[in-house]
Amino acid sequence: MSTNHKSNNHEHVSRREAMRRGALGAAGMIAAGGLNSRVFAAEAKKTPEQIVAAQKAARDEAAKAKARNKGKIKSVIQIFLWGGMSHNDTWDPKPGTGYDYLGEFDKVIPTNVKGIQLGALFPYLAKQADKYSLIRSMTHGVNSHETAAYLMQTGHKAGGRLAYPSVGATFTFFKKEQYKGLLPPYVVMLRAAGRFSEEGFLGPGYKPFATGGDPNASRFEVQGIVNRGINDGRQKARRELVDKINLMGYGLADFPEMAAAEKAKQKAYGLILGRGKEVFNLENEPTVLRDRYGRNTFGQECLAARRMVEAGVPYITISFPGGWDTHANHFATMKRQCPWLDQGLATLLADLSEKGLLDSTLVWCTGEFGRTPKVSWEPPWNGGRHHYGAVFTVLVAGGGFKGGRVVGSSDEKGEKVKERPVYPADLMGSFYLLAGIDATAKLPHPLGFEAHVLDAGKEGMKSTGLLEEIM
Repeated sequence: MSTNHKSNNHEHVSRREAMRRGALGAAGMIAAGGLNSRVFAAEAKKTPEQIVAAQKAARDEAAKAKARNKGKIKSVIQIFLWGGMSHNDTWDPKPGTGYDYLGEFDKVIPTNVKGIQLGALFPYLAKQADKYSLIRSMTHGVNSHETAAYLMQTGHKAGGRLAYPSVGATFTFFKKEQYKGLLPPYVVMLRAAGRFSEEGFLGPGYKPFATGGDPNASRFEVQGIVNRGINDGRQKARRELVDKINLMGYGLADFPEMAAAEKAKQKAYGLILGRGKEVFNLENEPTVLRDRYGRNTFGQECLAARRMVEAGVPYITISFPGGWDTHANHFATMKRQCPWLDQGLATLLADLSEKGLLDSTLVWCTGEFGRTPKVSWEPPWNGGRHHYGAVFTVLVAGGGFKGGRVVGSSDEKGEKVKERPVYPADLMGSFYLLAGIDATAKLPHPLGFEAHVLDAGKEGMKSTGLLEEIM
C-alpha cells in the first residue's frame, strides 16, 4: 500500500512539475514578446466579445502608429462594380470545389507574389499583385443592392433619419481648402455610382460631377465642358463675342459682385477651353499607352482617372460600364467584362507606379457585395449567381497600403468568413486614417443633427479594427 502510495505521489508531483515548468516557459515567451503576448495570455480569461474588443483596440492603435510614418492620401480612385462581382470566380478562387461552385471557371493562375492566386480571367493583374492587397473577408450580410451600396459607399447603415454623404463627398469636404484646381473636386465617370444622393446632407456643393460621354469615343464629350457638335474654334469665337458686347461688365468692373462674376466666368472658360478641358483630351496620350489600357470604355476611363490625379482632383469614381448583377448569363458576362477590368485596372496601377503617384493615390475596387458561391443551374437562372453579402473581396492599392498581401480569408467554398472579418467601418476608417481625416469628426448638418464621419458604435455596426496588417 505504502509503496503504491509513494509511486502515485511521485507521478502526481511529476505532472505538477511539468505544468509548472510549462507555465514558466510560457511566461518567458510572453515577456519576450512584449505587450501583444501579454494581451494574448490574458485573453484566455475573457469572453468572446471582450477578445474581439481587445483585438480591435490593438489593431486600431497599431494602424494609427503606422499611419504617422506615412504621407497623406491626396487623391482617390474608386472603381465601383455595380451589381456585385463574384469573388470566387475572380480574386478569391476556390479550385477543386466542383462544377456546382466553379462552373466553367475551374482554373487559377499564380501571381508575381508567391502564394497568391487569381482566377484565370485576370492575367494582367496577376503580374501586378505586388502593387495591391486583397481583403478576402469583407462582410456586412446585406443582400439588397440599394442598402448594400449605401453601406459600402458611406460606411453607415441605411434607414436612419440622416442621409449620409458618400466617402467621395466626405473626402472632398475635408480636402476643400487644399484643392484649388479648375476641375470639380469630385468626379464620376460616367454616371453616378449609386442609387442615392451621394452628397447626402452636405448639400449640392458636394454632389459628384458626372461626366457622361465616352472616353473611348473619338472625342470625350464631357457634359458642360466639351459640348457636342461645337468645336473649340467656335467656342472661342463665342467667348470673344460675349466679351465685346459686355458693356455692363466694363462699366461695373469695380463692383465686388461683378468681380466675383468675372472670376466665375474665367474659371468656366478655363474648364471649357483651357487646362480643364485638356485633362479629358486623351488624344494627348501616346497611342501605345492608350492601347495598354484597352481600347474600351473602362480602359479609357482608367486613363482619364490617372490624368485627373495628375491635375490634383481629390476624388474620382469609375462606375464600371456594365452591370455585374449576374443572376442569369453569369459566365458569359464574366468572360466579357473581366478582361476589361483586368487590363484597365492592372495598367492603371502600373502607370501610377511608374509616374510616382501610387503612394499618394488610393485605388480601391469592389461592388456592393459578392455573388453566391453556389451556381443556380435551374431555370430561369440557367447558370447564375445571386446577391451575397456574407463574404466578398475588396482590392486596395496605394495611398499607404502595402502590396502583395491578403487580409483575412473565406472558407473552402467561399461561403462565409473563415478568419479576420472586415466590416465597412474598418475599411472606410482605414481610408480616412491614411488621408489624415479624423473618423470621429463631426459633419455639419443643416438642421443641427449630430453626425460624424463614422459612428459604428452608435449605429450598432460591427467592427474588428483598422487594416493595420497592410499599412
